[in-house]
Amino acid sequence: MTNPRKNSGAFGGILYFAIFLCVTGYFVFAAVQGDYGHLRRIQIEAEEAELTEQLAELHQERSLIQNKTHRLSDQFLDLDLLDEQARKRLGLARIDDVIIR
Repeated sequence: MTNPRKNSGAFGGILYFAIFLCVTGYFVFAAVQGDYGHLRRIQIEAEEAELTEQLAELHQERSLIQNKTHRLSDQFLDLDLLDEQARKRLGLARIDDVIIR
């Protein structure tokens, strides 16, 4: 007479191992590819570097605009800048200017 519990024990062990392997595989996949996984973190860090660079460029552009605004303000008037802006915006030229088209 064979013991039926002995044969089912081997099958149960294989089944538990297979379930354990599937659960472990799921968590490894989620840790690498998931919404909060390693690859997503690398992608976010790359976006952060790009946005930081863009922010630095915008700060520089803002400071240039702020400088021009100050130079054209009532408290401080830069005549060279005013002359340059009038020529650019209004198309003005002096008598002694040479215009090349």
